Amino acid sequence: MTNQITIAKINIGNDNPLVIIAGPCVVESRELALKVARDAKKITDSLGLPYIYKSSYKKANRTSGKSFVGIGMDESLKILAEVKMEFDLPILTDVHSESEVTIAAEVADVLQIPAFLCRQTELLQAAARTGKAVNIKKGQFMAPEDMGQQADKVVAAGNKKVMLTERGTSFGYHNLVVDMRSLVIMRESGFPVIFDVTHSLQLPGADKDRTGGEPEYIFPIARAGVAVGVDGVFLETHPDPGRALSDSSTQLPFVLFEPLLSQIRKIDLLRREL
Repeated sequence: MTNQITIAKINIGNDNPLVIIAGPCVVESRELALKVARDAKKITDSLGLPYIYKSSYKKANRTSGKSFVGIGMDESLKILAEVKMEFDLPILTDVHSESEVTIAAEVADVLQIPAFLCRQTELLQAAARTGKAVNIKKGQFMAPEDMGQQADKVVAAGNKKVMLTERGTSFGYHNLVVDMRSLVIMRESGFPVIFDVTHSLQLPGADKDRTGGEPEYIFPIARAGVAVGVDGVFLETHPDPGRALSDSSTQLPFVLFEPLLSQIRKIDLLRREL
């Protein structure tokens, strides 16, 4: 059992209902953001699953210098603010530097620390000082038992609203694997643990100019992670992943969003009965 944190009206950890964190990888347009938020909220409401909308206002970590970065921080945050107000949804977005933290915190309810930045002490401390929840992604190079120390940096800065997210571990070149033991190990730290399903299926650099992926494994790996036991599931979804401007190789086609959530909800309920 993990400690409970509260984000907006959502309680996470301590055997509360499985939280869903989902949305397009990056803010591409107002139309896309509003459509996904509207449809995802209907589905999660119907299933009784708490929902946090996620989308990055900027993709700072790109395989190639030619890759899409975003439509601009100000415009993206304006769109995320509209999603938040229109649908009464908490917002999660990445922060990449101390200078971005205060600006992003004006809109976001959860500030996410990208995996490659998870040990950046001053970034973690800056995010903590906003008072917003902080979601720390486990670096692909990190042992799960070392992530508690990163969470402790946030707590020491006066903020106990911390979550840890598993997103796969480097396995040689151009591949990631998920050690399901890491979900258990990180939960033993007392912090709520989120399983990032879609990023765990990336094949970094496999396509030279962009990150590849294996989306055909989204369903089985999501089922496995929820069966092991997590406090939430993170996934990126898009109505037409092939046309997505970022992470097109791993985003879940939105048409499969409800079937996936229906399956993992049943597994989570069964796990709780055991």
